Amino acid sequence: MAQVTKETMIGELLQIDENVAPLLLEIGMHCLGCPSSQMETIAEAAMVHGIEPDALVTKINDFLAR
Repeated sequence: MAQVTKETMIGELLQIDENVAPLLLEIGMHCLGCPSSQMETIAEAAMVHGIEPDALVTKINDFLAR
């Protein structure tokens, strides 16, 4: 089972499981196709969107565990 951290890049996350995209879109991360977002960490993306990074990592890891 894959696990991510706050330092995982969004581009890497989408390579781990592209099915996580709807989860990110649901919380307001509509810039997934933007080249600069691919080089952003989960923590950086969370902060830009006003989301607690640890909570987002937990949500993503719960999703990946299914």
